[in-house]
Amino acid sequence: MARGRIIGLQSLQAKMKKIPQEARSAIKQALAESADDMVATMKSLAPVSATGSHGWPPGMLQDSIVATFGDGEVPKYAAFRQKRRGSKRRIQAKDPDLSVTITAGNDIVRYAHMVEFGTAPHTNGGKFAGTSHPGTAAQPFFYPGYRAHKKRVKAKVTRAINRAAKKVAAGG
Repeated sequence: MARGRIIGLQSLQAKMKKIPQEARSAIKQALAESADDMVATMKSLAPVSATGSHGWPPGMLQDSIVATFGDGEVPKYAAFRQKRRGSKRRIQAKDPDLSVTITAGNDIVRYAHMVEFGTAPHTNGGKFAGTSHPGTAAQPFFYPGYRAHKKRVKAKVTRAINRAAKKVAAGG
């Protein structure tokens, strides 16, 4: 038995260095696929006005649901995003390559949060000052879509990491 020498140590160290690269690639792919699935579910759950709204065609809310990968600007007036910091609406991810932000709403569709959570009865201001609004019932689409995929996304990422580790260990 040789003292202080581990047979195959260099090979093991080379494989260990490869795992993060393989895992990152696999995680990124799993996140992209999962984000597409989650956005599709949210779009299918979003209510669609038969006639459109304020001159806009039907389906604008559905079209406003998007996934933004990595650091970057999210659509202006998007609901379900981090609070505004500074002059730009940016998401600051710990690891931009491995992050996805899903938002609903944009500069035209400014009402996504009101559809999701509903509104309370209130007295209008502005152009229709003094008139009463009866409120609207919540029509959740965003968070139910998120909750439906949350466990699947975690499992998919875990499987991707495990496959990448096994691939590297097998010499791939």
